[in-house]
Amino acid sequence: MRLFWRHLRERLNRAGVLPHSKVARAAWYFLGLDLFLSLLQNVLGWFKSPYGQSLGGWTGFLSFLAIVCFTILAIRWLRTRMLWRLRNRLIVTYVFIGVIPVVLLVVLALGSFYLFAGQFATFIVTSGLNSQLKSLDAANAAIAHELAVELQKGAGSRTDTIDSLRKTNKDWSDRQVSVWLNKTLILNSAPGKSPGAAPSFPERLGDSFQDIVRDHGQLFLRAMETVPAANGRLTVLSSEPLDQHLLQDLAENLGEVTLYASGLTLRKLDQPATGNIRISTESSPNAITLRKQDGEYVLDTGKEPLKPTYTAGNVPASKGRLDRQVTFVTTVFVVDWETGDTSSPAGISVQTLVSKLYERLFAALGDFAPAVEFGLLFFAIVFGLIEAIALFIGTRLTRTVTGAVAQLYDATTHVNRGDFSHRISVKSNDQIATLANSFNSMTASIEKLIEEQKEKQRLENELAIAQEVQAQLFPQHISQLASLEVHGFCRPARTVSGDYYDFLTIDANRLVLAVGDISGKGISAALLMATIHSAVRAYSLQDIPALREPVAVGSASGSDIVLASELHDLDVSPGALLGLLNHQLYESTPAEKYATLFLGIYDGAQRKLTYSNGGHLPPVIVGEDGSVRRLESGGTVVGLFDSMSYAEGSVSLRRGEMFLAYSDGVTEPENDFGEFGESRLVDLVRENRGLPLPKISEIVTAAVDDWIGSNEQPDDITLVLARAR
Repeated sequence: MRLFWRHLRERLNRAGVLPHSKVARAAWYFLGLDLFLSLLQNVLGWFKSPYGQSLGGWTGFLSFLAIVCFTILAIRWLRTRMLWRLRNRLIVTYVFIGVIPVVLLVVLALGSFYLFAGQFATFIVTSGLNSQLKSLDAANAAIAHELAVELQKGAGSRTDTIDSLRKTNKDWSDRQVSVWLNKTLILNSAPGKSPGAAPSFPERLGDSFQDIVRDHGQLFLRAMETVPAANGRLTVLSSEPLDQHLLQDLAENLGEVTLYASGLTLRKLDQPATGNIRISTESSPNAITLRKQDGEYVLDTGKEPLKPTYTAGNVPASKGRLDRQVTFVTTVFVVDWETGDTSSPAGISVQTLVSKLYERLFAALGDFAPAVEFGLLFFAIVFGLIEAIALFIGTRLTRTVTGAVAQLYDATTHVNRGDFSHRISVKSNDQIATLANSFNSMTASIEKLIEEQKEKQRLENELAIAQEVQAQLFPQHISQLASLEVHGFCRPARTVSGDYYDFLTIDANRLVLAVGDISGKGISAALLMATIHSAVRAYSLQDIPALREPVAVGSASGSDIVLASELHDLDVSPGALLGLLNHQLYESTPAEKYATLFLGIYDGAQRKLTYSNGGHLPPVIVGEDGSVRRLESGGTVVGLFDSMSYAEGSVSLRRGEMFLAYSDGVTEPENDFGEFGESRLVDLVRENRGLPLPKISEIVTAAVDDWIGSNEQPDDITLVLARAR
């Protein structure tokens, strides 16, 4: 079972549906719990259990949480998949920086244009009402003054004059004129055969009045003027109904105009609002707050939809796709004639087309209107071209950036596969091109470094082989004499050494000691060391009738060389051997190559060491009493000059005396206090002469290391010790 779940988990993980983040786990958890509760609700519904209905709220809440979580996951997925490419990121960036602001500006412009068009449409209607009201007021004032003059002259009623105006002037066809003298009705002229009752005379009105009023549920345009007369004060009131006929005049050449005479309520607020319009729910959900000069008012449309009182005109046919319909609503304040209350305004809705508003707006321009149209069209085309050019340039720049990044990405895949020969094609001269050139330079450098590393690895392998071969040239097993114990040590400064030491056993009582130092370091010194090793061996075995198996084979690991072989019936002179070696090296090596070499033959029967020193640091004999004897007999270095002879010397070794030979890698290392020096070396050997020879060698090398400190070992360190016993 556990194996099944593991395989299922692996398959879901490969399919990419296994949730890893906290949001993903929460989304699947909410979805699973929602499905479970939905299933449980259906089961309980089958059994008509009341608990099923209580689960409806939980399932809705869990569904909402699951939708939110999966929406977040979808956004993350889109961001990961779609925005991975730099080009997509730049496109999204340009959309947010360039396109969205333009779209918002266009939407704002269209919205502003629509609001302006609606405001202009309602302005046409309200300005028409105001013009009609002013015309009514002017005519009413003229009648009032004319009637006052007639009363002073003692003339009679002017009803016939008003009736004639009503017949000849269409503006007077629906007007009613009422005249009061000292608040007593003396004239009432109304259209029709049976004129209606005259309006009441409110005491609250002053000498002059001009506004839209509501009287007995109907709307009127009314103007009143009070002037002095011969017998008192004369008041003239002109009234024109706001009805279908008047709306038809207002809707002419505009569109459809609808009047809502009732259904609106306006009341003043005590607390001012922060903006021009805000939603208020104090009276009903359909209430809005309007801000006027004298404060703020709540306009409530009530719970029931408004019913139109009059509708006049028709919306004309559209002239094109751009000729859109504009619908806008406004209110006009209405004064209650009896009470003077203004809390019940009237609503006016205007439906028209953009072309009609355009005609009304530019009607006053006359012949100049086409020029305005051409200018607007020209600027629109120019702005459109600028936007198109900007989009084209932005797209091209995006492609240059994304193309360069794509090339860099492709180049990194080549580098990741180990193909450092891939180069990016550079066709421009900008910062991206500089980056591409830098990448090409970097890959070329890496390719060169890899080749150098391969060559270095090859040389290191060859050096390792050379080190193994040279290690076999140093003595692997040394046959100690009964009267002399010997020990040699060599540590190269590099992989291979140019130093040389060897112990060559002649018989049970005789031993050849060889210590040398080849000029230079590294491979060349190691090769010359091998040459000297072979030459010493060859010349030492010359004229020997029988050669037995060597006891020890030489090996090279430093700059000192050691020979160890068991030779029989050998009688070799150290000076003669140095002369032969000098001639061979002079003939077979370059002029700058040479070696220092010390050769000595120890005779155990006589306890005598016969030696010759070819330019090497003179070995010393440290006596038991601490005295020091240097072995300096010999000549110059080997291989630098031809036909050189080397003098020989001999020294007796008493019991307990020590033979010490070394290379310059022991005495010449420096620090802030100077060189290590021969005296310090001799003192160390003198102080520890009673210890085993390998231990003395360890003490000396440790002292040299301490003297060098953290610096690199400057030269090969070779040390040869022998002690008579």
